[in-house]
Amino acid sequence: MRFFEFQRDARGQTRKLVLAFALTVLLLVVAVNAALALAWGLTWGFWVPGEMHYPRHYFAVNTGVTLLFVLGGWWVETSRLTGNGGVRLAEQMGARLAQPSGDFDEKRFANIVDEMSISSGMKRPTAMVVPRDQGINAFATGWDVNDAVVAVTRGALENLNREELQGLVAHEFSHIGEGDTRLNMRLAGMVFGLEMLYRLGQVLFEPDTRDRRMVAALIGLAIMAAGWLGWVAGHALQAAVSRQREYLADARAVQWTRNRDGLGGVLRKVLSQQRAGVVPRPVGSVVQHMLLVANETGSVAHWLDSHPTLDQRIRRIYGRSMAPLPLGRSEEPTIDAPPVPKEENGDAGGKPPGWTLI
Repeated sequence: MRFFEFQRDARGQTRKLVLAFALTVLLLVVAVNAALALAWGLTWGFWVPGEMHYPRHYFAVNTGVTLLFVLGGWWVETSRLTGNGGVRLAEQMGARLAQPSGDFDEKRFANIVDEMSISSGMKRPTAMVVPRDQGINAFATGWDVNDAVVAVTRGALENLNREELQGLVAHEFSHIGEGDTRLNMRLAGMVFGLEMLYRLGQVLFEPDTRDRRMVAALIGLAIMAAGWLGWVAGHALQAAVSRQREYLADARAVQWTRNRDGLGGVLRKVLSQQRAGVVPRPVGSVVQHMLLVANETGSVAHWLDSHPTLDQRIRRIYGRSMAPLPLGRSEEPTIDAPPVPKEENGDAGGKPPGWTLI
């Protein structure tokens, strides 16, 4: 795997996509102003004799309100997620602190977190486990290394051998080190702001208590149309950014472990689980990008998937498609004991010689 090349490509693509997101917000402002200008003309300006005039500061107010909803919604949602902290957010996703003293699998996981912290030069994150999820998955939370959490599912502990668990943990360490969680939460806040603009249009479009729609309904419809297009574009760009960060984390995991069969084996076993129909524990769409493998279902989720397909990620690691691996943890490699040399002058019956006191 050419992981240094893939890392450069992923970072470059991410910068382009973030700029595209800023351009989307700018185009949304233009679309809202155009829609409201048309709505003003249909409700008043086109029917008044003479030259059509807009109210004073009409476009400046429209722009200010649009940015207030988008950027304000971004700030509110980001502040809410930041206030939870890495551990609290992981607990909301069903995780608890790892218990290395009472469970061998969790002790092995905690040891690997310690080892990866040393090899990566990062502060040790809090190790957590999702006990009620039989799917193979993991996620990282926290806004910086001081608040970081790495959590794995019970299915990962039971089905992965040590080198595969190392690859899994290395992948999550990359998300923490590269600031992916912070980036994706900010993008999630931006999408929430775009959704707030759409909801403003919904409120204006709703009928009154007598089931009548006023003139403002046309303005609400225009805002809904512009807000919906912005929401879809924002979700698509958010998913595209997240996909590039997944490629970057995969490449970093191979770099740190120097073993493509670690993370590669994890993805191939997840492929087996999907084909076997194993149902993972569902999580909300806001935190789908945090998972090793997204598990959201539905046609819309497919088009706005925050992760590349498993086959794409496996081909990047191995350079070709690979077959799924059987579920279950394979035996750890052991060192065979050296053969016992035969005594040339041993007992005629072939019995091993007894102990001799000197």
